[in-house]
Amino acid sequence: MQGIKRTKTLSCIRWGVLLVSLLFLAIGIAKQEYLEVLQKAVKICLECIGIG
Repeated sequence: MQGIKRTKTLSCIRWGVLLVSLLFLAIGIAKQEYLEVLQKAVKICLECIGIG
């Protein structure tokens, strides 16, 4: 019986982590944070190859 209870608890934890991560992802997309990340990535790439 204890194995089933542990499996159910782990399943609930996994779903909880998934839901929280999706919530944070949605918040980031709504605030358009991806644009800032893309700009920084491009800048780092250009500095790496010596253009920027």
